[in-house]
Amino acid sequence: MATFFMFGKYSDEAIQKISVERTRQVHELIERLQGKVKSIYALLGEYDVVLIVELPNMAEAMKASIALKRLTGISFFSAAALPVEEFDQLVGEI
Repeated sequence: MATFFMFGKYSDEAIQKISVERTRQVHELIERLQGKVKSIYALLGEYDVVLIVELPNMAEAMKASIALKRLTGISFFSAAALPVEEFDQLVGEI
């Protein structure tokens, strides 16, 4: 499984629909894509929310981004992430 940070920006409509139910639907959507929501945080600044998710691959992350936009009205910027220990090991192999 790969880790992705999915940074979201609320539309005016998305703000109106914030709810526990929508958050539950987000978890279910990620699970349908064979993934897992590790955590979700509300943010101050350029982005309004970040989802930290595990998904099988980049294709599933792209599907998740589009499906989440359809479900929530939130636009996402996604970034693949590696634990720093794995990064250190990769760099050590160069």
